[in-house]
Amino acid sequence: RSSYSCCYFVLPCCFFDFHGKYSRRQSKKTQYREYLDFVAQVGFVCGFHVEEDSLRIPSTKRVSFIGRSRTYPPAEHALIDNQITQFINSRQTCAVATRDRRVGFTHTDHCDSLREEAGSESPEDETEAAGTIWMPGFQPREKVEQIRNCASLPRDFVDEVVLNVANLLLNAAPQKSCSHIQGGNTNTWNQGESLSLREVAEHLNKETLKKLKSEYGGLQTLLKNNHQVFEVLNGRVHIRDWRKEKPPSKTKPEVKRRLSAEAFKTRLCWFFIHHPDGCSLPSEACPYAHGTEELR
Repeated sequence: RSSYSCCYFVLPCCFFDFHGKYSRRQSKKTQYREYLDFVAQVGFVCGFHVEEDSLRIPSTKRVSFIGRSRTYPPAEHALIDNQITQFINSRQTCAVATRDRRVGFTHTDHCDSLREEAGSESPEDETEAAGTIWMPGFQPREKVEQIRNCASLPRDFVDEVVLNVANLLLNAAPQKSCSHIQGGNTNTWNQGESLSLREVAEHLNKETLKKLKSEYGGLQTLLKNNHQVFEVLNGRVHIRDWRKEKPPSKTKPEVKRRLSAEAFKTRLCWFFIHHPDGCSLPSEACPYAHGTEELR
């Protein structure tokens, strides 16, 4: 719609209309085929010769549409733009009707009545609407998408939350410990207690929670991002015990296993630095560095 010379390529995937999820109308077709027909219809309404092609990609949704030429001369561009406006308005109101069926509207009847109303409007009004607003209430995405998966949070803030949550779990059950045999001596290593995400959140201050709520997934995402320290299972937070982790595959040659083990030493071991009992693994078995001298 931006210009007569515009061409397009589209690979339909998620089932969305102009103002929300696409509502099915034909039970005889698969949902995917029906949605493809809808996307093709948009191209036809916009005055394109719509071509369909199947891409050679490893996906079940690989049907694409290409619009390379128009079905009308440049002089009729304004007329087609009015047609597009009516189509968009009809789809918008259809979406509202689908949500408000309890009022008594039916999907088809309401859309048909809207098309009749749209057709009764004067061409001048349609042209003015088409020239000023393509779709009322439409808000495009920002050009730069904001990262909200806790990855952009300040490192000091993340470290503080991790330390607070870990201490909370360790102090919740100081008597809970596991035997750890190393070098013939039996030591104990405090695994701490498991708490629900809600219980953990109740012990964090309001400012911290406010900052986490602005991120997708909030506290749970932050804890999962810190895989070295925590394990989140079924809504409960645990201190990760690296002795229980599966050993690396033994199918690799010994030389490759030794080289890959050295390559893993790119981060310091959190337990070696912060845990009151230190790391549960000896230095040669831990995938993290026990001191800066081990960093690679």
